[in-house]
Amino acid sequence: MSFTLAPLPYAHDALEPHIDTTTMQIHHGKHHQAYVDNLNKAVAGTPNEGKPLADLVAAAGSISPAVRNNGGGHWNHTFFWESLAANAGGAPSGALADAINAAFGSFDAFKEKFAQAGMTRFGSGWAWLIVKDGKLEVSSTPNQDNPLMDIADVKGAPILGADVWEHAYYLKYQNRRADYLAAFWNVVNWNKVAERFAAVK
Repeated sequence: MSFTLAPLPYAHDALEPHIDTTTMQIHHGKHHQAYVDNLNKAVAGTPNEGKPLADLVAAAGSISPAVRNNGGGHWNHTFFWESLAANAGGAPSGALADAINAAFGSFDAFKEKFAQAGMTRFGSGWAWLIVKDGKLEVSSTPNQDNPLMDIADVKGAPILGADVWEHAYYLKYQNRRADYLAAFWNVVNWNKVAERFAAVK
């Protein structure tokens, strides 16, 4: 069974003005589609054909670079779209808010640390909020790697991720990655993040 690109869970313009329509159209329909297409090509006729995406991601250190990069790209972007929503943002509540306060001191301190992870990721990559050993941590990964991979510097269960590849923000923000990361908080789907947290803590 080949991998497929799921539709966005909202309209392309749903995240305006924070993430623009054209970026969403290109990011989902071109970049993410290319990861899916190239992943299917990379696994065709190999022992990895037919394996679940989660299994490929977990074994990133022992699969080909093409499967690792495109499998990671497919997993990361699917996770990213589900992390965002229209009329979202604000602050988390309940057990997730308590865990953020316990781990980082405050929600604002968490946002600062998360943005720093995104800003200091050289080149292209991702910033993550993960659950590691039952506690929240912020980390980052290069390229299309993620914290579920066996080769990740910091391993854990991701519950929120921000794409800091230039294709995620350049049309609107140009080189102003900090402005993009600041706008990101206006579209975070905290209900989804809390659901993930509850599932893995």
